[in-house]
This record gives sequence, C-alpha cells and structure tokens, in this order.
Amino acid sequence: MKIRSIVSTPLRLPFRQPYHWAQGVLHAAECVLIEINTDEGIIGYGEVMAMARADATLDLIRAAADVAIGRDPLSINAILADIYQQLFASRGNLADIRFAATLLAGIDMALWDISGKAAGRPVHALIGGAQRDHLQYFGFPQGHSPEEIARDAARWVEAGCQVIYVKVGRGDALDRDIVRQVRGAIGDRRLRIDANEAWDVLTARRMIAAMAPYDVEFIEQPTPRGSLTALAAVRAHSPIPVAADQIAYTPGDVAQLCAAGAADLVVIGLHETGGFSRFLQCAAIAGAAGVNLCLHGLYESGISTCATLHAGAVIANLDDGNQYMNHFLAEDIITGPDLRLQEGTLPLLTAPGLGFDINPDAVARAAENYRQNVAG
Repeated sequence: MKIRSIVSTPLRLPFRQPYHWAQGVLHAAECVLIEINTDEGIIGYGEVMAMARADATLDLIRAAADVAIGRDPLSINAILADIYQQLFASRGNLADIRFAATLLAGIDMALWDISGKAAGRPVHALIGGAQRDHLQYFGFPQGHSPEEIARDAARWVEAGCQVIYVKVGRGDALDRDIVRQVRGAIGDRRLRIDANEAWDVLTARRMIAAMAPYDVEFIEQPTPRGSLTALAAVRAHSPIPVAADQIAYTPGDVAQLCAAGAADLVVIGLHETGGFSRFLQCAAIAGAAGVNLCLHGLYESGISTCATLHAGAVIANLDDGNQYMNHFLAEDIITGPDLRLQEGTLPLLTAPGLGFDINPDAVARAAENYRQNVAG
C-alpha cells in the first residue's frame, strides 16, 4: 500500500458562543482537514490546528506531502521523522519540535486512521490496547460574566459531571467572583481552575491564597510557559496542587517537570506532542514519576476528540477529569460517533481506525465559512 495523495482543506468551525479565557476571546475553531488517500482506496483523516492562520499551515502541509507521497502509510514513525528533518531540523532555528508538533499530529492521526482501517481494528488496539471501556471528562462551563459561567456550571452538574473546570486569569476581582459563584453553583463537586499563564509568581501566590477557601482541586498553568523555575516556585508554596499545561510539549519537557517537582499533574494532548508515539512516551515518563496525565483539548473538531480518546484509553496514568471542548462547536464535521458526554463520560471507540465518519456537507460549510471570514 502506498500514499497516493494528501488533500488539505482549511476550515472555520463557529462556536455556539464566544469563548472567554485569559488570552482573549475566540469565536471559532480554525483548523485544516487532512485527507490521506492510498492506492488501495483506504482514506485516513486527521486535522492540523491553524498556526497563526490556516493559510500559513497549508504551505507546510503541502511540503510535508512531498515527503510522504509514494511511501508506505504504515511506516508512520519514519515518515514523521523525515518530515521533521526536511521541513524543520534542517532549517536550524526552526527546529523546535513545538513549532512542528501540530503539523506532525494531524498527519500522524491520518496515518493511524489508515493503519486501523487496513487492519480492521480500532487504533487503541494497535498502540497497546485499551485499559478502560470509557473515559471521564470535566464539565467546561462557558460565559462572559461570573453569573453566566455559574449557571452553565450548574447545568454540567445536572448532566452528571463530577469535575467542573473554569478559566481564570481575566483580572483579580473577576477571577475571585467566578470561583466564588461557581463553587456556590456546583455544591461539593470537584472544582479545577486554569489561569493560562496569566500570572507572575507573586500574583500567583496571592491569587492561589484567595482561591484556597473554595476547595479548588488544582490550578493549571498559573505562570508563563517559558519558565520552569517560576512554575516550580509557585508549586513549592501553593496550598492548591498545580497542573502543568503550556509548558509541556515533549518527552523532555515532561521529564524536566517531573525532575523539578514542578507539577502534580501534566495536561497534554496529541497536538502538543506531535502524535501518538510521543504522547505515549510522555505518559510513560510521567507515570514513572507517579504523575498522571490529563488529556488536553484545543479548538478542534470531533476528529481530534476521537483520536485523543484512543490515546487516553491505553495509558495507565490517565486522569479522571479530562478536557473536552467538542461542545464548543455549533456544528461538527463528523456524523458519528456521538460525542455528547453521558454522565461526564465518553465510551471507548470500537470501529476500525479512529472510529468516526466524516460529514462531507458539514466540511463544505466549514470550508465556505473559512473562505468568507478568514481567507484573503
């Protein structure tokens, strides 16, 4: 079997409502659909998160296609290594794997989708086998004001979610009000908060002290990603456990985090690590240090949600409140499986490959939305 072509389609997937977080407000997910066609008629799908804009990402995907076309799609690690070497490492100052990771992740997803379909097995069966029959997720309430967020948090509790997760880092007074009102709305359900790099060390210490009376389970990435020292300093004096997110992309990052004792939990996903293989390496390193992994969500379609389900199913040290952002979308580009949480869980996927069906009409609408709202 050989790769015959790689087709890339830029998409804009509108959100149901504006997404407010420490770094701004977003109204849609912008990504590129990857379709890898083989000479045996098997098609694999993945997606690449837009880097700045999808237009810039498209050029990288075309260059990656030149490396991959004509090769055996089951030679996943070799193809990805050659793409990284030719497009990034050979350019010297662009060799950082973090820059390359999201491109590699989308191609990796599509190649694993082909591998599973060729074998007639779900991807999790090819990467070690599932250790659970469902995955647990947190409820992720949305809104602009504390009142709106608290009302949505109560809805997630009614839907059966045991863990509720909210964004902070939007201003000291607003943050305190969000946490106070959400705690009041969710009763004794577990509460997690994420500052998304918004605080320096002193601010983090002050704000964490203010949040402690509300029984917060952890604070995620309170300090900027560029300083492991800052994150370690916060954790050393924090009454609330600290989770690492934007600071961790690579197995080396996870090893350094664990060695420094800088985090109680690592939040990471396929788009950060560059695909399944490096994700599993990160999980093994964290597991050896006694640290669990929480699956990270991004501005993505159901393709990434399904791929991440497979990855999470096979690791021993999976968290029980993983990130879920599929509900942001006004319309997804897949028709199945049903990705609506049931009592805060999604079941193990059993169909061959990544286990979803593409909706061509929804893809066409998202592509048109991109042309109308983003393309120059």
